[in-house]
Amino acid sequence: MKIYTRTGDAGETGLFDGTRVSKADPRVEAYGHVDELNAVLGLACSMELDEGLRARLHLLQRDLFALGARLADPAERIAERVQKVALGAADTARLESWIDEAERELSPLRRFVLPGGTPAAATLHLARTVCRRAERHIVLLGPAVDPDILAFVNRLSDLLFVFARLANRRAGVADEEW
Repeated sequence: MKIYTRTGDAGETGLFDGTRVSKADPRVEAYGHVDELNAVLGLACSMELDEGLRARLHLLQRDLFALGARLADPAERIAERVQKVALGAADTARLESWIDEAERELSPLRRFVLPGGTPAAATLHLARTVCRRAERHIVLLGPAVDPDILAFVNRLSDLLFVFARLANRRAGVADEEW
């Protein structure tokens, strides 16, 4: 696969169904934010984290590729040339179970938490904000978006907040309350 194709030189890109759209198209904007989130998770993985958190972040990166593929296809089903990628209620339930598990290790929230702490935790807080931005842009796509995708992205931002707190706790750094 060639890295450059020159097909985007005029400001257009192709969706999975072959449709050519502006690189400023709302769908491209939405999956671009998902791609940015994936990169921020990669940055977090490069930092000092315990292996359990790192492994879960790697799984989330794979989920984000699936999410991006779903957003890059405007059709009801993914284009035939792309293997079907699902992201459904079971995936959201997995995120919820991870949140519940992490919260058993954390002290209950009494106040807002300032983003920060360790570099890994601060990066996970950044990932949470990128996730929320991606969610807002996905919502703009309207009813064409699978409700399971919206639930997944909403829960993902909650998980990233909890993972940021967990990274701080496991590193022995207290969250700073506001």
